[in-house]
Amino acid sequence: MAQKITPNLWFDGNAKEAVDFYTSIFPDSKVTSTTNYPNSKEEGLADFQLDMAGKVLTVEFELGGMQFTAINAGPEFKFTPSISFMVNFDPARDEQAQEHLDELWSKLIEGGEALMPLDEYPFSKRYGWVKDRYGLTWQLILTDPEGEPRPFIVPSLLFTGQNTNHAEEAIGFYTSVFQDAKQGMLARYTEDTGPAKAGSLMFADFTLAGQWFAIMDSGVEQDYTFNEAVSLSVSCKDQTEIDYFWEKLSSVPESEQCGWCKDKYGVSWQIVPENIGELMKRPDAFTHMMQMKKLVISDF
Repeated sequence: MAQKITPNLWFDGNAKEAVDFYTSIFPDSKVTSTTNYPNSKEEGLADFQLDMAGKVLTVEFELGGMQFTAINAGPEFKFTPSISFMVNFDPARDEQAQEHLDELWSKLIEGGEALMPLDEYPFSKRYGWVKDRYGLTWQLILTDPEGEPRPFIVPSLLFTGQNTNHAEEAIGFYTSVFQDAKQGMLARYTEDTGPAKAGSLMFADFTLAGQWFAIMDSGVEQDYTFNEAVSLSVSCKDQTEIDYFWEKLSSVPESEQCGWCKDKYGVSWQIVPENIGELMKRPDAFTHMMQMKKLVISDF
């Protein structure tokens, strides 16, 4: 089944370098396509983008079989742990799971830092949360072979600040918007833990369009929340589907631009036609897209 929701990662001019790094250290990984900025202002580049003319715009790639898009842009947005990526090492599927976990950790932490040290925790015999050299964060975990298998990589949402204690509500919202959606496992805080109230979600996961996501209420006060550095693009088959997801997910009018929107929790989404690559080959497509909020296929 085609992947409907794709994480998009915003880089400050070094997207290709970052993708080359990730695809060199993750198994089952490859670059699938690259696009470039238009070559001149006449083709739709705004003044602030002139220095990017002809350079890489996006790199589509796979890590562990999961599709990602890297956006080569500027310094506007920086990664935070609000959206990280869980990497599941399952001893039932890999006899050297712990060795492979440790090996990946050693490569990700080079030039980065540990947010939670690689160690044994009550929920896993081997776990660590690392911020890599580009600021993106990863949670590496040795999973329970007796549990229901999960994909190798799972996007994880951390609810902080005013979002804290709303993770379970968010599961209900997201699973109401997407088809082929369900709640998975759920673990609650048994007592008040920092800003997280007893009964809120210490960890849970769920599927949207058949894809797994994880979610947590933060038990520690944090000074960050969701931003555009990690957005989730939804591939839509036609204008009707674009209209549907835009109406359901866009809750911050000032954040609407070029198919980007923010939901009521501040998570950034891109609602795009599945043939966006073909549409962008039309004359002045970049100019037309930059003038839109919700993408309208006929306006390309």
